[in-house]
Amino acid sequence: MHIEFAPSRQSTLGVEWELGLVSARTGELVSVANDVLRGVAANHPDLNEDDEHPHIKRELLLNTVELVTGVCNTVKEAKEDLSRSLAAVREVTDSMGVEVFCAGSHPFSPPLLQPVTDKERYAKLIERTQWWGRQMVIYGVHVHVGIDRRDKVLPILDGLVNYFPHFQALSASSPYWSGEETGYASQRALMFQQLPTAGLPFQFQSWEAYESYVQDMFTTGVIDAISEIRWDIRPVAALGTIEMRICDGLATLEEVGAIAALTQCLVHEFSGILDAGGTIPTMPPWHVQENKWRAARYGMEAIIILDAEGNEKPVTEHLTETLARLEPIAAELGCSEELADVAKIIERGASYQRQRRVAAEHNGDLQAVVMDLVQQMRKGPDA
Repeated sequence: MHIEFAPSRQSTLGVEWELGLVSARTGELVSVANDVLRGVAANHPDLNEDDEHPHIKRELLLNTVELVTGVCNTVKEAKEDLSRSLAAVREVTDSMGVEVFCAGSHPFSPPLLQPVTDKERYAKLIERTQWWGRQMVIYGVHVHVGIDRRDKVLPILDGLVNYFPHFQALSASSPYWSGEETGYASQRALMFQQLPTAGLPFQFQSWEAYESYVQDMFTTGVIDAISEIRWDIRPVAALGTIEMRICDGLATLEEVGAIAALTQCLVHEFSGILDAGGTIPTMPPWHVQENKWRAARYGMEAIIILDAEGNEKPVTEHLTETLARLEPIAAELGCSEELADVAKIIERGASYQRQRRVAAEHNGDLQAVVMDLVQQMRKGPDA
């Protein structure tokens, strides 16, 4: 199999933000995505009622809409794009008594009661995956970064894998599942990997080896489309990007921008190393797997494995060092302010920590947690 990679301008950006729809009164998930999308289309001068908005999309579940940016040059541009789309959604939802929120999972709505969007590919997914597929009431943030040469893609993927626990810890926001405290910072991370071809990516030595893997997946009937390879980090050959899909849902636009900036800076740094003839260190798969589990379990308190020699360090300490190293790159890319927002997440705590604090302050009331997430979406992380 030949997979054509369509090069992009290096370090251009695209962001996808999955949002949950909840009752403004109870905080319960509400399956009104079709109504919301029809309303959005009706308010758009160039769309018919049944047309899909270019930046506001359907997702697996009817309680979800996804905001998708165009191709952006800077994180600021991506944030402005998302802000416009969020305003378009609110123009419809406010009059419906519906709010939007974002976290890796909804704290209390039962997953098995959430209707699936009427689309053939979603129906096929649920039919195949059964109970696990019906549990996928999860929300995430995906960041695409443009790559200018195909031979950079897989080494950059390997480089991002080294930072898996950093992204997971910063974004972890799913401590509750169907009303229960899971004890994990990110229940979503471990839930999503139960789907076929989801989870950590394999590490390939060449593009041809990756093509051979994809061919095997088609030949054995595991996938019908290359997009069904749902790794936490994956090449997207048709777009000329590498897609970082690690993150739990992020509650605020500020946090989305912070994660986008960290992703863009790391990819740009790796690209420069390769342009200069350098190599990007990798870790054994068992270290990578352990790092994922530690970050999902302990979040910002995780002690992570840094290299193939097994050296370790608290994830927050290594993040602080990484931010300092990336400052010149952020200045070059015009995202210094957004990269600095990563430090604010470390200071105030990731979403899972904030959710637990709110629950403790309200005697374990998870409705209060949802309403706090709703307010953060409206007013920012310090709401």
